[in-house]
Amino acid sequence: MAVYPINDYGPLMPGLVIGGVAIVHVFLAQFAIGSGMLLCYFQWLAQTGRSELARAFTDGYFKFLVLVSFVLGAVTGVGMWLTTIQVSPRTIGVMVDEFHWLWATEWTFFCLEVVAGYCFYRYGTMLDDRARFRLLLLYATASWFSLFWINGILSWQLTPGDFQQTHNIWDGFFNPSFFPSLLFRTITSMTIASLAACIVINIMPDLSRGNREDLVHRAAYFLLPMLLMPVLGIWFFLAIPEDSRSWILGGSAPMMLFFTLGVACSAMIGAYAFFGLLRKRLFVNAASATLLTSLAFLATAGGEFVREGARKPYTIRDYLYSTSITEDEVARLRDVGCLADDPYPLKRADGYPNPQLVRGALVFRRLCGICHTPEGSNGLKQLTGTWSVEQMRMNIAMLQRTKPFMPPFAGTPEELESLVQWLRWGNAGRPASWEETDDPAVLEQINGWLEEVGTRPGSQRVAYHSPERKPDRCSDPRSQTPVWERTVWVDDVAPGHTQAAFRNTAVRLEGNAWP
Repeated sequence: MAVYPINDYGPLMPGLVIGGVAIVHVFLAQFAIGSGMLLCYFQWLAQTGRSELARAFTDGYFKFLVLVSFVLGAVTGVGMWLTTIQVSPRTIGVMVDEFHWLWATEWTFFCLEVVAGYCFYRYGTMLDDRARFRLLLLYATASWFSLFWINGILSWQLTPGDFQQTHNIWDGFFNPSFFPSLLFRTITSMTIASLAACIVINIMPDLSRGNREDLVHRAAYFLLPMLLMPVLGIWFFLAIPEDSRSWILGGSAPMMLFFTLGVACSAMIGAYAFFGLLRKRLFVNAASATLLTSLAFLATAGGEFVREGARKPYTIRDYLYSTSITEDEVARLRDVGCLADDPYPLKRADGYPNPQLVRGALVFRRLCGICHTPEGSNGLKQLTGTWSVEQMRMNIAMLQRTKPFMPPFAGTPEELESLVQWLRWGNAGRPASWEETDDPAVLEQINGWLEEVGTRPGSQRVAYHSPERKPDRCSDPRSQTPVWERTVWVDDVAPGHTQAAFRNTAVRLEGNAWP
């Protein structure tokens, strides 16, 4: 199993760094995709004589597109790849390994998009209307197909479909959430482009109020597909796994908050667009257009946060946990230890009072450092500061039950105890001395918890507990073997809940006595 180094971003958790860069990049990428379609529409208006101002707008808007999307989009795109391969290189490695030809195909469309865009930027004013339209259509087609290929790979992470069984690339690509996600992103791209157009129209020089109103109302038609967003959102919601839906509906407070943010911002944009711009044909000035575009950015941020969080506790559904460890590897690492394959030294190791704390810091880096910090954002000091030592041991050992969107602990009882002591030492203010612990009874108890909870996600594990009840004896008419049947309580940790939810069920056991 390959072990990659984990970079330290100080008080910022690595996921926050990726998320910040990714949200900006996704917003700019969708702006570029929608802009290609919008420019084709305005160029069509110009060459058919429907708008005398459309050609001038197309030239001015494309300069804005190149400045914002081509430059900042390229920088954030490189930044996103740089941060992801530092924080979660194994996830990226699996995605590239499984879909390398699709990545290559996407790259060809991206190159075509860039070349077509710069050709229009350099020679657009010299071309006739028909040639301009063809060049813009080439740009728009290339940019949309770039989204097409990327969308299939990203949606595969959450809903791999039959890929896990067939390992067929197309089963993974055309997965259950592929089409709702693709259509939703397409409409989002059109929305962002339309709002950005309203900003450009208001800052274009030498235009009268009437001319601006005409261009704004024509750009507003690209907001009309937002009426389909609720349907596509429900389609996507039903396509994702049940436990992922549970995080969004209250199992995870941050995810529910960001989901609400995305829905609210989209609803406000849609309501203003439909009733204000399309029904009453109101004019939107630069300040209002900027405000609406900001709401679109917040909606994008909320949607991307939810899309990433809905995969928990995985980065690749049913295969790779957020710790970059598979389920089978969790079982192995509980025998050999998560540090057995870790070749990287610990910085400032001489600052720890004893070797157990050094080992605890290494365990944190290996299993927790991808999503947590010691004391900064999503800091373990704040999350565990009120726990007793017994709570720490049990909650970490049964981590996927403590919080079902967390992956299982992938280490030995000794490593878990080292992590507990490292947390306690940090919560205590990092004193100069700290006593090591090696109580065999404690380690045995930890091992019992690890064996009980298993290696599956908390939302998928069901444990059966039998109350003291006298069963009724019955016979199975299809068999000569006596069958005992009784009702037992089921300790079923439901998705999104940290406490057990109990229900009744019937269990049939062959034999003459209860075990």
